[in-house]
Amino acid sequence: MRKIVSSDKAPKAIGPYSQGVKAGGFVFFSGQIPLDPVTGELMGTSAAEQASQVMQNIAAVLEAAGLGFNDVVKTTIFLTDLADFAVVNEIYGGCFSSEPPARSTVQVSALPRGAKIEIEVIAVERS
Repeated sequence: MRKIVSSDKAPKAIGPYSQGVKAGGFVFFSGQIPLDPVTGELMGTSAAEQASQVMQNIAAVLEAAGLGFNDVVKTTIFLTDLADFAVVNEIYGGCFSSEPPARSTVQVSALPRGAKIEIEVIAVERS
């Protein structure tokens, strides 16, 4: 059985996908880019500004599922420039306790709306 997760505190999907889906004890969240939840506009020009907005968006969809960053078990970070790796790590790392989740980071040639960063998240439901 699956259940859709949605929050008006995070940007609406810009394509045919859900913000998140609960299935089999996990919650799979679609990638978040740095869109303002109200206007749908891209926020920030630097990787740091964009990473901060992405993490705020992730916090909102986690909250809608009744979860928090400590429930995240795996993330994937997509960057258009790996030179932004260190600054993104600083912002990303500040959202997790001393035991962050598993993670992959890859450089991609482009992201929707010209974003510099996208992060997707998998979390485990609380029992």
